Amino acid sequence: MEQNKEERLGTAPLGRLMAGMALPAVAAQVINVLYNIVDRIYIGHIAEYGELALTGVGLTAPILMVISAFSAFAGMGGAPQASIQLGKKNYEQAERILGSSIAMLLAFSVTLTVLFQVFKLPILYLFGASDNTIPYAEQYITIYLSGTVFVQLALGLNTYISGQGNAKVAMLSVLLGAVTNIILDPILIFGFGMGVRGAALATIISQALSAVWVIHFLASSKSVIRIRRKYIRLDKKIIAKIAALGVSPFIMQSTESLVMITLNSGLQKYGGDLYVGTMSIMSSVMQLIVVPVQGISQGVQPIMSYNYGAGKPERVRAAFFRMVFVSLAGTLLFGGIAVLRPQLYAGLFSSNGELVALACKHMPVYFLGITIFGIQTSCQFTFLALGQAKVSLIIALLRKVILLIPLAILLPMFMGVEGIYLAEPAADFTSVAVTMILFFFTSRKFFRRAS
Repeated sequence: MEQNKEERLGTAPLGRLMAGMALPAVAAQVINVLYNIVDRIYIGHIAEYGELALTGVGLTAPILMVISAFSAFAGMGGAPQASIQLGKKNYEQAERILGSSIAMLLAFSVTLTVLFQVFKLPILYLFGASDNTIPYAEQYITIYLSGTVFVQLALGLNTYISGQGNAKVAMLSVLLGAVTNIILDPILIFGFGMGVRGAALATIISQALSAVWVIHFLASSKSVIRIRRKYIRLDKKIIAKIAALGVSPFIMQSTESLVMITLNSGLQKYGGDLYVGTMSIMSSVMQLIVVPVQGISQGVQPIMSYNYGAGKPERVRAAFFRMVFVSLAGTLLFGGIAVLRPQLYAGLFSSNGELVALACKHMPVYFLGITIFGIQTSCQFTFLALGQAKVSLIIALLRKVILLIPLAILLPMFMGVEGIYLAEPAADFTSVAVTMILFFFTSRKFFRRAS
């Protein structure tokens, strides 16, 4: 009976199937974002020092992004491979891929925890911390790093649940942690007077619960592919295949860390702590807009991967065009709110009038290009779903490394701090245009291969 769940990826009516897969994935992504955003909302409203604490915790974002990037490397690199194997009815190979991913996630956890704990202070200063904000950044990241293994397992393995058609179960694993985090945050931050330490502790406890949920499901008979101890090892051939696909989502997330470092250090140089605080707000709003769209793409990805492996190109094409329509509508709507009504977002994160006013001033320019970003996300995840890692990698590098980071360094030399905010839409519009051209010239070849 359980195999029927993954077989429906190739047989169920596409519209209903996409809704059933994408909606839980969107919910899971949004709920996952709430881990950090809820922390920032509570922290930003701490009496007396909320704006400094918000800025300090925001400075830890690049580290958190790197940690999640490694989980994406193993999880999003392996799950599409496993889905393709499920389409071919090769269940043993799918379980071998899962086992190698687990081994990679455990190895990443140990390495990242040690490195960041040892070098956290110089790293935080490099990220734009000042003597006023460093205490809060250090307090948060010290506790957060103790739960790195839970973050890695929860995020990295959850993709294997959705990849076999169990999107609702994948959503519940994230929901469990997020609800726990929302409940614990005010208790630990305000009730026990722990401040930012309480926010970090609430997060790792929540991630631990999610990790236990995910592992329990994947080890049970309810899972089509199961965790088997004999396969939990670093298989070189499998790791090479995981890396081929995983490098794209890894770069997507790790380069986001480089972007945050560039933006924060520039804002500190040309503006000061208050300007760095605006980026803590804007990066949170960016997640609220982009992550649901990525959830749509991630939810549809197993459908495309399975049908690609099963040799059904017509379903792959149909799923792609529907995904583009919904994703673009999402970025137009929520990005448009940031452009036209920025106060609706900014007021959530701080009661400091000066900080909110500054964020509202620059938010319309900063988010202008995000309004059409659904196109790029859909194309990038499609290449990933079809196993076209190189093309997906090119798209991932284009927006952030080739365009955004250089623009964020060059523009403020001529325009001052405003140039940093302008770099984002300039990179977005350019990368979307290039992605559309690239997809137009390559999609026929890739869709035809599915047959």
